Amino acid sequence: MTVVETDRIETADADANTARLDEWFERLERMPVPEGYKAEIVGGNVHTTPQRSAHWEIIRGFLWALEDRFGRGVKVFSDVRIDFPGHENGFCPDVALLRDSAKQDDTGHWRWQDVVFVAEVISKGTAANDYGPKRLAYAEAEVPLYVIADPYQGRCHVYTDPKQGDYAEPTKVDFGTDLDLTGTVVDLVLKTDVFPRD
Repeated sequence: MTVVETDRIETADADANTARLDEWFERLERMPVPEGYKAEIVGGNVHTTPQRSAHWEIIRGFLWALEDRFGRGVKVFSDVRIDFPGHENGFCPDVALLRDSAKQDDTGHWRWQDVVFVAEVISKGTAANDYGPKRLAYAEAEVPLYVIADPYQGRCHVYTDPKQGDYAEPTKVDFGTDLDLTGTVVDLVLKTDVFPRD
């Protein structure tokens, strides 16, 4: 009986969280956010970030590698809203790979439970989110592979095997060195020699 009650409370909290995020994103769509800016909600706070060309070049490298590995029909998205565990986390990951079986829910949202890989490319203004609360939310969601590409450091940080709401220390790979992700859910090697620094 307690388990059922807990499940109901968690479901009610998740529904309230989604409804609140829907309201926020509807407001953001009506606001005069400049073209080329990305908006997302992290821990109930709205963050907008300009999309830089270096940022997009790195994202494109991930997208192409995933399409080369899995085909053009792969469920991979960029800057598409997915609500993650935690207080009002409406993230728009730079790259999100979903299971083949993933389907949108009744409200048209993709489910965080179907996300198997996320890559975020660091922007100066929101770097703390990618290394902090977003990393923790992805770990809580048990996303098996999370990669941060940091054009300011010229390095990728690879997080695997989430446990107890966090990842272990990341593997760090400098730009220019192949990013070996064999043995992970994506099972590929990504060339980083063309990743620009910022």
